[in-house]
Amino acid sequence: MKRIFVIVAGLAMVTFLSCSKKPDTGGTATQSMANEWWAELVLPSGSNYYGAGAFGHIYTYNSSANTNEIWIEDPNQLWNFKIKAAADVNAGTFSANNVTSVVSGYNIKVTVTEGKIIPNGGHSKTGNITDSIYMKVKFEDDPTTFTIRGHARTRFSEDDY
Repeated sequence: MKRIFVIVAGLAMVTFLSCSKKPDTGGTATQSMANEWWAELVLPSGSNYYGAGAFGHIYTYNSSANTNEIWIEDPNQLWNFKIKAAADVNAGTFSANNVTSVVSGYNIKVTVTEGKIIPNGGHSKTGNITDSIYMKVKFEDDPTTFTIRGHARTRFSEDDY
């Protein structure tokens, strides 16, 4: 009987000691600005060319520097560019001045102004409250300054475009 008690106590001790709290690794410097977005390319005149008015994916995410910069990526949904932009996390703003896109074979220069992420400032396709994104974008291969605006992807299939 004593032997069974020792074995049970030993197993309980091993189980208790093996359960330890995992350390909080924290997040990234720009995690509040990182998201997948449903966005549209809008012309100042409201006309519809180059796919303007259609929704596509864009992404914003932390750079490896983990400081005050974000990647802005459009994987050929609206225009096809990928750049690093300076970010002010506290203000939710970002910008880039004549930055070369790193898309292979299409290394155009891109300028982003008035970039802003607005917490709870948008609505998904079905009306769910989401964050919104807004920016003015100028590409070196087009004289037009475009607006890109949209809302965060909810991952609900009924909100996808």
